[in-house]
Amino acid sequence: MALVTSNEMILNAQKGGYAIPAFNVENMEMAMAVIQAAEEMRSPVILQTTPSTVKYAGTAMYAAMVYTLARTAAIPIAIHLDHGESFALAAQAIRDGYTSIMIDGSHQSFEDNITLTCKVVEMAHACGIPVEAELGKVGGKEDDLDGGESDNNTNPAQAAEFVERTGADFLAVAIGTAHGVYTKTPKIDIDLLRKIRATVDIPLVLHGTTGVDSQIVRQCIEAGMCKVNYATELRIAYSDGIKEALIENPEVFDPKTYGRAGMAKVKEVATKNILLCMSNGKAQAQV
Repeated sequence: MALVTSNEMILNAQKGGYAIPAFNVENMEMAMAVIQAAEEMRSPVILQTTPSTVKYAGTAMYAAMVYTLARTAAIPIAIHLDHGESFALAAQAIRDGYTSIMIDGSHQSFEDNITLTCKVVEMAHACGIPVEAELGKVGGKEDDLDGGESDNNTNPAQAAEFVERTGADFLAVAIGTAHGVYTKTPKIDIDLLRKIRATVDIPLVLHGTTGVDSQIVRQCIEAGMCKVNYATELRIAYSDGIKEALIENPEVFDPKTYGRAGMAKVKEVATKNILLCMSNGKAQAQV
């Protein structure tokens, strides 16, 4: 089927009490592995790229790649700009075929975040594209994104005002998670999540999931998270697969050989997290 926007699948997840897994992909192999897992599990899925990733190959390249894979897939697939940092990048992604956009103004002041988000929402909605925004700072470091310490959690009252004033479709919130690899056990504030959920009615998004205990992730979904992002875990899996293949056969020179090994690891991770998000089987009613 053709690429779809993330709007319907995430709203369905909100109604159904599960979450849509959103996987950051760096290349063709990772994208293929994620879609293979999602098809076997009958799960809607979002493939994402960060600004650093699109600097590597461009939004047109990633959009065309995912579009080509989606044409023969029998599940809903969206391609999403993760942590877009500017209006210009959001506009470029939409022009090149992205079906979902995140604008991350969380490193700016509250008012400047609202101003930037409103501008992107107006542009994206005119094109029929939903927008994810962020309020509070998800800490840690991923690519060129440096959120610092995860000590600036989302204020529920500000969240209500932010959503009302911006018209964002989904909201990424900071509740103690961090991007990248954790150096200590994260303290996830489920009570804060519940308070945010009580003040806003749009779907909420969980970033910084790699390394968070699966029971905590499930509790976050049960408390209102409707989209769960995975990035570092997939990168580690893909790299581990390639390393293992090269150690086993150091003479190999065909990239397809170790590429398949990386894909196998990514598929395992994607399958595990689809089950954790409880999105398996949820594509049936949408095909």
